[in-house]
Amino acid sequence: MKQLFWIVLGYLTGSVSWGLVIGKQFFHTDIREHGSGNLGGTNAGRVLGAPIGFLVILLDGLKSFLMMYLCHLLNNGCELICGISVCIGHCFPLFADFKGGKAVACSYGFLLGLACFLHHEYLLTFIVPVAIFFTVLSLTRIVSLSSMLSVMAAALLILFFVDQDTGVVVVMLAFFVIYRHSSNIKRILAGTESKIGKK
Repeated sequence: MKQLFWIVLGYLTGSVSWGLVIGKQFFHTDIREHGSGNLGGTNAGRVLGAPIGFLVILLDGLKSFLMMYLCHLLNNGCELICGISVCIGHCFPLFADFKGGKAVACSYGFLLGLACFLHHEYLLTFIVPVAIFFTVLSLTRIVSLSSMLSVMAAALLILFFVDQDTGVVVVMLAFFVIYRHSSNIKRILAGTESKIGKK
């Protein structure tokens, strides 16, 4: 029963789409009607400005991290399933017609939660993917490509060097993130994907 409680609470927390909330409350703008139509931080940055985009990314990452922290305090042992549930809620939010973001920021919050609340061996599986993200971003200026490669790198690091059971879960999360980027992949292959610094 306690696992079910954290699954539901994690999903509901993930369903809070900060890009939608901030856009509507402070800018009277539904970011789903602009840019890529996505509720994530990248589109929020395109539509509402870079500072708001960074704020949305931070808040989306904190959703999974803080829920895992609360779970760690109250029901140690349910952190993994709780963090994954937040990511699913972010992609299919109850409060936004089940059309949400792509779970990149939530995934990073989840990876940081693993490092802080499960085993400290997970710290490198957070730091290395972050380094990969910014390296690929500096070379290509493509956020989607940087996100997919970094999340998959985290999954493979956990799978082969930390814990296989957790690694399998994170690999599934990584493939889910890649699936959510299917339209981006098509644009990358066609050479039409948006780049930072270009509208």
